[in-house]
Amino acid sequence: MRFPAIVILVLGFATMTAAQSTAYWDYAGKTGPLRWGDLDPAYKACSKGREQSPVDIRHAYLNKALQPIEFHYLAGPVTVENDGHTVVVHVRPGSYIVANGVRYDLVQFHFHNPSEEAVKGNLSDMDIHFMHKSSDGKVAEIAVRLSEAQNFPNATLAMLWPHLPAKPGTTEQVSAMVNPSGLLPADRSYWTYMGSLTTPPCTEGVRWFVFQAELSISRRQLDTFAAIYKMNARPLQVLRGRRIEASE
Repeated sequence: MRFPAIVILVLGFATMTAAQSTAYWDYAGKTGPLRWGDLDPAYKACSKGREQSPVDIRHAYLNKALQPIEFHYLAGPVTVENDGHTVVVHVRPGSYIVANGVRYDLVQFHFHNPSEEAVKGNLSDMDIHFMHKSSDGKVAEIAVRLSEAQNFPNATLAMLWPHLPAKPGTTEQVSAMVNPSGLLPADRSYWTYMGSLTTPPCTEGVRWFVFQAELSISRRQLDTFAAIYKMNARPLQVLRGRRIEASE
């Protein structure tokens, strides 16, 4: 199932968590994406920023010098939180990636319905954003797009989904050994560009890696998340001449 992407000319990302935001924001109405920049001075990048995310990926340039991302994800118990905007999975310290020679520690991952990233104008059914931070505070996000395959539920999601907190501000503990690697496609070719967080305060300077391959998710798994968040995706942002590069 695909959704046509609607490009809205808004200049504004973040997905730290609601706790790091000041003024209330949402995905629709008077506190929706078109108004984020007006809700709080801390959110000014949402309307004034020049390198905002998410974007529509097209006309990517092949860069043979881009190296594969090294994944060093560990299995372990996790905490699942409904932060009022999405479902966030907080992982224990120890998991990390190495990208372009830099180590970024995995902090958390969370979900958007539908996907925020588009490829040639098409959105996927959902996506997962893996947030990483380097020792000097730089942020790297990995986006994995999810598409419905009726008879192919994702095994890692199957471990998490019974613990999705329906009420904002609540958490659940998952004692099972959850390995985030189970939410990565086998083909890890990617597109990369400089952007921002996709929720207020829309901080820029984020290195994005969007996997080219999609991951399967079942209709039941999609419906389970949609029962909590029917729509929690920011509209596409203007690329403004930024270069999107593709790995081999």
